[in-house]
Amino acid sequence: MRPDKKFLVDEVAGFLGKSDYVFLADYRKVTVADAAELRASLRAQKAEYHVVKNSILNAAARERKLPALEASWLLGQTAIVVGGTDAAEVAKILTKYGKDKEKLPLKGAIMGQSRLSATDVQALATLPGIATLRAQLLGLLSTPATSLVRLLQAAPQSLLNVLQAKSQAGEAAAA
Repeated sequence: MRPDKKFLVDEVAGFLGKSDYVFLADYRKVTVADAAELRASLRAQKAEYHVVKNSILNAAARERKLPALEASWLLGQTAIVVGGTDAAEVAKILTKYGKDKEKLPLKGAIMGQSRLSATDVQALATLPGIATLRAQLLGLLSTPATSLVRLLQAAPQSLLNVLQAKSQAGEAAAA
């Protein structure tokens, strides 16, 4: 491989190594201003948008030992989105951008060692983000503990109520 091609493959392989996912999209209709807007949206999730050459992307994916890219993903103009830790939030940004601007149709994605179709990516976008899932899990884990504390507090409280009732009944009988 020529040194200039090797440099590009290494650069794209470095992009692919930034996260355990990569989204592929067709950037054909995206203007420079649109790309800047999209990059700003993705920056909030620490994700990056890069335009890559299909042959370089394919070689970099093989070098990183990713699953084989679909042949249809390597047709036309290709942009990749990588980085960040919350793939669901990045998928939301991409699908919202695609719907709002009617540009940047998704080709597919790779998550870990799995290939996702464009439909799968849209389904991923409907899932809650990692922060929301963590909060829901914490809520589920704390619910039994809260119930146990209430139960433990209820027994002495009911005993106290019974004793107070007997005390009041005894005082009323004595009077």
